[in-house]
Amino acid sequence: MNADYIQLGGEQFVPHCYPAMIFSPFLVAVVVVFASAVTGCPVLCTCRSQVVDCSGLRLFSVPPDLPLDTRNLSLAHNRLTTIPPGYLTCYTELRVLDLRNNSLVELPVGLFLTSKRLSHLDLSYNNLTHVVADMFQEAYNLVHIDLSHNPWLRKVHPQAFRGLVQLRDLDLSYGGLSFLSLEALEGLTGLVTLQIGGNPWVCGCTMEPLLKWLRNRIQRCMSDTQLAECREPPEVEGAPLFSLTEESFKACHLTLTLDDYLFIAFVGFVVSIASVATNFLLGITANCCHRWSKANEDEEM
Repeated sequence: MNADYIQLGGEQFVPHCYPAMIFSPFLVAVVVVFASAVTGCPVLCTCRSQVVDCSGLRLFSVPPDLPLDTRNLSLAHNRLTTIPPGYLTCYTELRVLDLRNNSLVELPVGLFLTSKRLSHLDLSYNNLTHVVADMFQEAYNLVHIDLSHNPWLRKVHPQAFRGLVQLRDLDLSYGGLSFLSLEALEGLTGLVTLQIGGNPWVCGCTMEPLLKWLRNRIQRCMSDTQLAECREPPEVEGAPLFSLTEESFKACHLTLTLDDYLFIAFVGFVVSIASVATNFLLGITANCCHRWSKANEDEEM
C-alpha cells in the first residue's frame, strides 16, 4: 500500500499535512516548559492547589522557581537571613506570605512592588531592626501584618505603612519599640486591631499624641492594653500605658505668664548685679593682699 494512503473500511483516504502538524514537536516543547514553570514544585517543598509549603526545612536560602500561580507561600520556621531583591516579582497572584520564625534582619527595598494582591504578611519571630518608609509600597491590599516578637525592632518610620488603607490588623507587640510616631498610624483608616504590648515604651511628652489617638479609637480599635506598660521615666515604670491621663502630661503643657517672665527677668538682673559686686569685691581683696604682701617683703629687707 502506498504510504500516502490510509485504508479505512475499504476506502482509501489521503491524509492532509497542515503547518500545525509540521511544528507540533516545537509546540509540545513550549507547552511542556510552560507547564513545568506553572506547576513545578521546589525540591523538598509541597505544592497543592496554589499553596506552596516550604516550612520547617532548615533552609538558609529561599527556594527558586516557585509555581507562577502561587497564592499561598510559607517559608516559616527556617534559617533565612535575607530575601533576594526582586524575589517576589514573578508571583503576582500571591495572597499570603508567611516568613515567621527566621533570622531576617531587613527586607530588600521594593520586595512587594508587584504584590498588589498580597493580603496577609507574617514577619513575626525574626530579627528585624527597623521598618523603613514605604516598605510595603504597592501592596495596598494588605489586611494583616504581623511584626511581633522582633526584639531588635526599635524604629518604625512615620511613613512605613503609607497607603495601606485596607489594613485591619497590625501587630507590633514584643519588640524593642520605645516610641511610635502618630503619623505612622493616622493614615490607617481601616485599622481595627493594634497590638503594641511587650515593648519598652518611654511614657514622656512624646507619647501623649499616640495615647490620645488610641483613646479616640478605643471603641473601634482593639488593643492589648493590659500588656502595654511604661519602661521610663522611673516615676511611671511598670504602669499600664493606658492608665496615663491628661494629668500625667500636665507638665508638658506648662506655660509662662507675664508675671513669670517679669520674675525671671528680675532674678536674672539681681543675679547679674550680685555677680558683678562679688567680682569687684574679690578684685579689691586680691589687690589689698598683694599690697600687704609686698609691704611685708619691703620691711624684711
